[in-house]
Amino acid sequence: MSSVPFLNTPEALRQLASQPHNPCQCSLQHCAGWESVNDTAWPAQQMTLVATLRDPDVYEPTFEEQHPNGTRYESADAPVALKFFPYNRCDVNACSKCQQHVLRYTEFGGYYVDHRARRLNAELITD
Repeated sequence: MSSVPFLNTPEALRQLASQPHNPCQCSLQHCAGWESVNDTAWPAQQMTLVATLRDPDVYEPTFEEQHPNGTRYESADAPVALKFFPYNRCDVNACSKCQQHVLRYTEFGGYYVDHRARRLNAELITD
């Protein structure tokens, strides 16, 4: 059982994402869309786990994506849809230097592990 809150509504995530943040020069500034961020580039010392989007009652979340406007997984303007991949497998972190919120999940392939990150943009959160 996780000690961080489970955010299960777009409103709750929007409220978190709408908190003010400042400019920051960390390695996550390039993560407008989903980007690979290995452990050496992840600024762990300044990141705090603040919430999860993983439903504790769902054993195997869907891999279905939501792109109603023709976006793609890596698109910076792709919608943030909580019930769809990869958001349904994400945790939400906050940077202690700038207060920017960042989504993070780990993609597992046959022989690899790929940590992915995306800065949270409140305007892209959908129902």
